[in-house]
Amino acid sequence: MIGTVLCYVLLPAAWLFRALRDAFFTCRKNVLLAKSTSTQIEGVFATTRGESVPEEQEALLQQWVEEGAGNLPATESAPAVGNVSVTLTSDWLEGSELLMTSLSDLNLAPKVTQCAGQQLTELHTLASSEPQDPAVTEVAKLPAEEAVAAAGSDPRAPVVPQTDHQIVGCATVDVQNEDPAVLAWSLACDAETVPMGPPAWPIQDMVQFCPLPTEVPYHEILWRDWEDLSVQPSVLEQVAKNTPLFEFRVMSYNILAQDLVEQSPDLYLHCHADILNWNYRLPNLLQEIQHWDPDVLCLQEVQENHYWEQLEPAFREMGFECCYKRRTGTKTDGCAVCYKHSRFQLISLNPVEYFRPGLDILNRDNVGLVLLLQPLLPEGLDLEAVSPLCVANTHVLFNPRRGDIKLAQMALLLAEIDKIAKTTKGSYYPVILCGDLNSVPDSPLYKFIRNGELSYYGMPAWKVSGQEDFSQQLYSRKLPAPLWPSSLGITDNCQYVTLCQPKKLDRRKYSRDFLLQFRFCDVACERPPLLVLLEGVTDAKPGINGRFFLTRESPGLILMKMSSSGIIQHGLNLTSVYSHFLPQRGCPEVTTMPMGLGATVDYIFYSAEPVENGNRGGECRRLYRDGALKLLGRLSLLSEDVLLLANGLPNPFCSSDHLCLLASFGLEISSL
Repeated sequence: MIGTVLCYVLLPAAWLFRALRDAFFTCRKNVLLAKSTSTQIEGVFATTRGESVPEEQEALLQQWVEEGAGNLPATESAPAVGNVSVTLTSDWLEGSELLMTSLSDLNLAPKVTQCAGQQLTELHTLASSEPQDPAVTEVAKLPAEEAVAAAGSDPRAPVVPQTDHQIVGCATVDVQNEDPAVLAWSLACDAETVPMGPPAWPIQDMVQFCPLPTEVPYHEILWRDWEDLSVQPSVLEQVAKNTPLFEFRVMSYNILAQDLVEQSPDLYLHCHADILNWNYRLPNLLQEIQHWDPDVLCLQEVQENHYWEQLEPAFREMGFECCYKRRTGTKTDGCAVCYKHSRFQLISLNPVEYFRPGLDILNRDNVGLVLLLQPLLPEGLDLEAVSPLCVANTHVLFNPRRGDIKLAQMALLLAEIDKIAKTTKGSYYPVILCGDLNSVPDSPLYKFIRNGELSYYGMPAWKVSGQEDFSQQLYSRKLPAPLWPSSLGITDNCQYVTLCQPKKLDRRKYSRDFLLQFRFCDVACERPPLLVLLEGVTDAKPGINGRFFLTRESPGLILMKMSSSGIIQHGLNLTSVYSHFLPQRGCPEVTTMPMGLGATVDYIFYSAEPVENGNRGGECRRLYRDGALKLLGRLSLLSEDVLLLANGLPNPFCSSDHLCLLASFGLEISSL
């Protein structure tokens, strides 16, 4: 019967035919919704959440025609948009505290119905110009919101928010204050639009994003648990000693600069334009930060004009003091570190610029920030009862092929941390290092930070970060030794030359020319008996091309030879807050999802105490335990398959292409 009816539809455009077919299915579904409970409908339409089944649609259409759609009593008509919106709002608010999306403009849904009426009028005008049979005429009797769902949308595409360019002429809608995510959710449930398939992914051989079924709210998919780590033995031991802790939270977040979105639109083809708009993303980001309420906030990709005009004033209202460093050159974004002025007092601020003119190894515009903060204790406790805290934030170069630059940038940052965090006794204050390092876990760069040592000589540059595999290329850049020139003034221990040597009195002054005379004397060329033999390093005598540098240190002149062993080290003893693996799901954690592929590139490292004999087998992998700075908890990360269900990043509820990292720490308060 349904085939006979559709044969009489003489419409010139195929899209209108599909729209009318889906209108019948939508109308029938709304009739069932009016007659049945949500539990019953859930069972009936459970199979339609993915690919729509034509046979099921045909059966429902046939049943609808036989019963007669126009014979329903008034009490069984489809629910109005306004009523449904109110119901959805109450349900959606249950998870909104983790979704961080504004709900202030839900009352705008009835206004959109007026605009939908205009689109329905245009549909009637178009349809009236062609011959129609009685079945087509029934579509004109559908409610406005159902007709719009039937005629104004592609059944293969996910429901998208209504914006100013989509509803031209509807002056009643305040687009500036409209919340596209909430509005899209309301309209999707009103019209009961079921996506028929995933949107076309523009890049071949790449994971396709699937639109989220409208029956499932985002907050259920993107739920992140808080992991309480205060039951660890080190923390329990501290509690047993009745030693108080200064507790604070640290967040690291790459918030995605708007200029970078507009410069690389191909990376966000899976996103609707409205959720990429800064006026939509900004409230989401601020609400997320305000919800988790960190005491120290480290941000990357902070656009300069947005920082001064919007972010910095908003953070001040939240009680933050802020520090900002824009990338050098023509770049418009940078890094920011904000701290609660009620919890910390600034001791020193040191911005770090990685660009050094004339050095190919440091010719990029990335930056970092290093702060030394003094925790503020309650009245009655001396400030000296708790150690200062060094906080560093950076965004390392992205280019997967230039691991040599990434390594040099990290060495510069570690040298700055070494200078700021070192005490007068030679030890270090507790250190927290945050940032987007554009390197995956267990890559050489990651191991260098965590293990404190890396043998890099001859390593392919692409291998340093582990982002991509270029091993099939005929030629690949290899890391030389030394990695950076002596003029940089950084040793292989990632320390400034002027600070790594203790000052000694009674040192005689010698001229440079006098000292250079002894470079190739017999004593200098004699091999020390206890020198470890390293092929290509210590098996050769010094030559004319040996690298030396002079550094003036009062009151004498010191001659030092730049180490060229191809090994760099640091002594900060840093370990990661996250384990980078989800044992309950058996898959890796991810912090970002470029081009549909999940990866971890964002980190929070913190100071810990190494465990003796902690190396596992042949690997140089240190084991740590908490020291004065204790990890109390962290916000769990998500897996790649979970983010795929939410159409990747960004999406209507996560307004960046990175997930935020959040950790809770406790700093020992000594009793004076």
